[in-house]
Amino acid sequence: MENFQRNLEKYAELVVKIGVNLNKGQDLMIESPLESLELTRLIVKKAYEAGANFVQVHWQDDVITRSKFEHAHDDALDYYPLWYTEMLERFVENGGALLNIKVPDPDLYAGIEASLISRASKAAAKARAKYQQYVRTSTFSWCLIKAPTVAWANKVYAELPEEQRVNAMWEAIFKINRVYEEDPVAAWRTHIEQLKRVRKVLNEKKYRALHYRATGTDLTVELPENHIWLGGDKANGSGIRFVANMPTEEVFTMPKRTGVRGVVSSTKPLNVNGALVDRFSFRFEEGKVVDYQAEVGYEHLSRLLDMDEGARYLGEVALVPYDSPISNLDRIFYNTGIDENASCHLALGSCYPINVKDGATLSTEELKARGGNTSLIHVDFMIGTSDLEIDGYLEDGTVEPIFRAGNWALEF
Repeated sequence: MENFQRNLEKYAELVVKIGVNLNKGQDLMIESPLESLELTRLIVKKAYEAGANFVQVHWQDDVITRSKFEHAHDDALDYYPLWYTEMLERFVENGGALLNIKVPDPDLYAGIEASLISRASKAAAKARAKYQQYVRTSTFSWCLIKAPTVAWANKVYAELPEEQRVNAMWEAIFKINRVYEEDPVAAWRTHIEQLKRVRKVLNEKKYRALHYRATGTDLTVELPENHIWLGGDKANGSGIRFVANMPTEEVFTMPKRTGVRGVVSSTKPLNVNGALVDRFSFRFEEGKVVDYQAEVGYEHLSRLLDMDEGARYLGEVALVPYDSPISNLDRIFYNTGIDENASCHLALGSCYPINVKDGATLSTEELKARGGNTSLIHVDFMIGTSDLEIDGYLEDGTVEPIFRAGNWALEF
């Protein structure tokens, strides 16, 4: 117990100093499940020690979240309060930072009609569009982290005796976040520097396109002119560096909206708004999903693709070696924030404008003209395997290996 408390405090300090990188005089908003009370209290303590002016905690509970779909009147599913989105916008505009302990129950909406979930998700996405633009342009510091809940641990470690599952989840979270290092903050700074070296090499290459080959996958993804690879940390509008997802092992950029063609198959389950989709595939023509299959969650996938016109186009391409810390745990976490950092992945929906030169200053029309996609959604799905091969096409027509047998073929 003594070791656990020490590691929990190290984790809290890590997410404040590296995740949101809270500076003196900032406000901090924390979104946390009720089960994460102890961790949240420690984060609040560390935030005030770092100089926070004010820390606000928004508590969340899966039973309460599900209640809307079980008991609310029908019109409530199409409603999202503007007062709440306006509060978020003002919070960002006043320089606040957001820390989200994001751990939804993978089976939260089991038995709930997909159409109901889709309606509520669309209403929220529309109402939060301006706020999401702040997120995607890194206007402010934000960070997604993980902490065990009973429902999540029961799903991930179902083979263990029930009393061991939450502890096993804590062990995994500490391990993938480098909490067991003597100085996790220093270990993360070293890790971020390595990701910067990777993205530097990729940015110097200026690939015209990527070609993916694996079992069930033969996909070409063109990259727009002046695309930018990012990974590790990024700067907000005030120049403060932050890490948007902890853990993180990826480098990522923007695909050309109309430049995707071929077929791609998923390699891990996907949690879509609290509903699982698994063993699915897409066929792309001129950037658009024109056909798709799913053995599990087909209706939920259909609703996702029909969210808006941009939902059938890609907004992100991310590279993660198969031989990496999370992947080597050989476990599916049913949480995209972790699973995407164990696997190469793509994302349906909106791009991150910061993945193209001067993208944060572009209008929607200008971004689209530069090759970016816009949508109410941004949903990552995993495609990495031990047999994945990726070739890069240079501007002069040269083709060179980027991945072989699931891992980097480039030197960094």
